[in-house]
Amino acid sequence: MKFKNTHKDYQVTDESIYRSRRKLIKAGLIGSAAFLTSHALALKLPKHTINGQFKIEEMTSEKDATTYNNFYEFGLSKSEPAEESGSLITDPWSIDISGLCEKQGKIDLDKLVMRFPLEERIYRMRCVEAWSMVIPWMGFRLADLIKYCQPLSNAKYVYFETLYDPKQMPNQNGRSIPWPYREGLRMDEAMNELTLMVIGMYGKKIPNQNGAPLRLIVPWKYGFKGIKSIVKIKFVDKQPLNSWQAIAPDEYGFYANVNPEVDHPRWSQATERRITGGFSLFNSRIKTQLFNGYSEYVADLYKGMDLRKFY
Repeated sequence: MKFKNTHKDYQVTDESIYRSRRKLIKAGLIGSAAFLTSHALALKLPKHTINGQFKIEEMTSEKDATTYNNFYEFGLSKSEPAEESGSLITDPWSIDISGLCEKQGKIDLDKLVMRFPLEERIYRMRCVEAWSMVIPWMGFRLADLIKYCQPLSNAKYVYFETLYDPKQMPNQNGRSIPWPYREGLRMDEAMNELTLMVIGMYGKKIPNQNGAPLRLIVPWKYGFKGIKSIVKIKFVDKQPLNSWQAIAPDEYGFYANVNPEVDHPRWSQATERRITGGFSLFNSRIKTQLFNGYSEYVADLYKGMDLRKFY
């Protein structure tokens, strides 16, 4: 499917403003001391292109996106990941490829990144907790990695696993989640053009608190599907059990598609709180879109499925 820009001009942040703002951030003129400290050692990203087809409504500020997020390996509050993730060592980093594929074994992330075209895309990110952001991610298509691995014909799903190291990720000493964190996608979801393996955001290498050095982004699904700090990828023939599904199967399903008509058992999913900067945490609510606004790219994946049953 070819991409096209379906967003109206007034929804788009002018690229010159975005670039100017990025320069200000790099110059240390925006953000708190904690924010600047966490980015002081940010390295330049490899050469990449900017996919303008994904320009959408006002972006979330870099400060909010890097200081208000979930990464339970470093704590259960929104601020703890940024405060506690400095212990994570992300270089060197390797990915263990296994399962039903021709190419298996550990591969160095730096070498892996060099194999595929890299691009920046501005995606909506919708949390199951009913807040949302708009973030410029940079990475490569998961489809490119899958093709490289040459999965066998009986590989129906792709399984992912986060690093398990309680010394580096101190909250793994607790029992809030059955560690390590696990996720999975159906093969056609993984091969979809929108699905990204992300190594950067806001023109910099992705910070620890956001899933360094490699995370998954599936923009039409709730954010918990975007597994962080990935160390294992396995091709399997049966649907894997993801972490939140194992914890509360009546609340969190395998598919986790954004759907305003299917509420969480404890709250509505009809609207969301968009975090966009300034007094962002107090912004008014907006209507949630089916598949987070990406229906034209992904609706066919679920044709004929009962989206209430397969939530």
